[in-house]
Amino acid sequence: MAEAPVLIGIDIGTTAVKAVMVAPDGAVLDDYAGGHATARPAAGHAEQDPAIWLDHVRKALARFAAHPRAGQVGAMGITSQVNTHCFCDAALIPLAPAITWQDTRAGAEAAKLDASISPEAKTAALGAPIPIDASHALSRMAWMAAHRPDLWGQTRHVLLPKDWIIAQLTAQVVSDPLSAVGLAGGDLAYAPAILDLMPRAVDVLPGLRDPLQVAGMVTSGPFRGLPVATGTMDAWAAMFGLGVADEGEAMYLSGTSEVLGLISARRQPEAGIITFPDWRGITLHAGPTQAGGASLDWLGRLLGQTPAALCQLAAQVQLTDTSPLFLPHLEGERAPLWDPASRGSFVGLSSATGPAELAACVLEGVAFSARLAFDAVARSGDTAPMVLRHGGGGAQSDHWCQIRADVLGRSLARVATPQAGAMGALVMGGVAADILPDLVTATRALVQVDDVFNPDEKAADRATRRFALYSALYQATAPVNAALLQAGPPAAQ
Repeated sequence: MAEAPVLIGIDIGTTAVKAVMVAPDGAVLDDYAGGHATARPAAGHAEQDPAIWLDHVRKALARFAAHPRAGQVGAMGITSQVNTHCFCDAALIPLAPAITWQDTRAGAEAAKLDASISPEAKTAALGAPIPIDASHALSRMAWMAAHRPDLWGQTRHVLLPKDWIIAQLTAQVVSDPLSAVGLAGGDLAYAPAILDLMPRAVDVLPGLRDPLQVAGMVTSGPFRGLPVATGTMDAWAAMFGLGVADEGEAMYLSGTSEVLGLISARRQPEAGIITFPDWRGITLHAGPTQAGGASLDWLGRLLGQTPAALCQLAAQVQLTDTSPLFLPHLEGERAPLWDPASRGSFVGLSSATGPAELAACVLEGVAFSARLAFDAVARSGDTAPMVLRHGGGGAQSDHWCQIRADVLGRSLARVATPQAGAMGALVMGGVAADILPDLVTATRALVQVDDVFNPDEKAADRATRRFALYSALYQATAPVNAALLQAGPPAAQ
């Protein structure tokens, strides 16, 4: 009897391309990780080179092709960061660096677009009052049309990273409706009321396919002829990679940002929360923050420490009611605030504050941002599960997991494989190629829990008191940050 096929999953993340080659029983046969930098050439700009993504993908596939079980690979799935946009010409050559989801240069264009359509009209078009913010595809198009009309005139495709990579591998230009955040409505098609806000948007956006359809076959190389799923964005893929696929289940994905998600058929429109169209019986309510692991990376650069070393340092400190507080809005904040003008803050510092105390309050501050998002997600889905599946690069620290459990007042079930996005992508690849029966069965079979972190009652009570101060900190600093932003020089164009 022939062995069941092996699967490959690839995640084009914010800081690295991660790939896994997985056996039918869920065992990781091989993996690959290759980092890529984010350039910040001007205030509010955050760019990446798509060619580096493609180079890492090719290296990963070459590595997997050398594995003894390479001949058993039956399908591939690809996911990526979302609201990162590649402006390409007709030959799929990028005309400029990709504008990442962290980029806020299109804030003014976003404000104009958002003001041009009422919350009621957005809800009618999209199923929820999803904001048009600086990371929205239309905002980026408007910025390009205003500031780089030469490049906008040459633009024939505006693609997400996964869609650009799939196009390079299969020569097929497609996307999916779940990744089309703020663009697709409940019928899983582009919403005319939204696309009509920006001339040419309908012409440059790719056609939409179901995420579990095969986008195309690899056209060359060692895996020529391998089916590649259309797939979807990282939040959805990671959800499946965390073992969340059924009604009432929730996730906490920790990476460069924190993403809180809940599957609930109940819809209570909540400002600042993304409620996706129902897809195959799954309604996802999601709250992506702006700077989770990114906050720890920033502190590490200042102190000359790795994120892992900072977590160990923070474990030496006992958080108290008088510990400093940290607002992790280094590049503004996304869900549920969607405030690009907010900035990071430390308060409560004294001459006794040292690196360990700073590290501890950064871990706690990130957890507070996750609680703010999860509370809103729970209201949006009208349910609040007491257990969340937890994973991603930021979940590798036991100490940080415990802080998060205390802050949320909920148990976190951490999964064994940290590459949640890549795992979810391969699950979707397997289902798309009819190798795996369905998403629920596949996630149950392939995703295993590594450990469970339960909230400590005293620590949770303290966290609730401090969370109230954290919320007040945002309100108190908002006018100061707005004034600073207005006082500064205009961002480079």
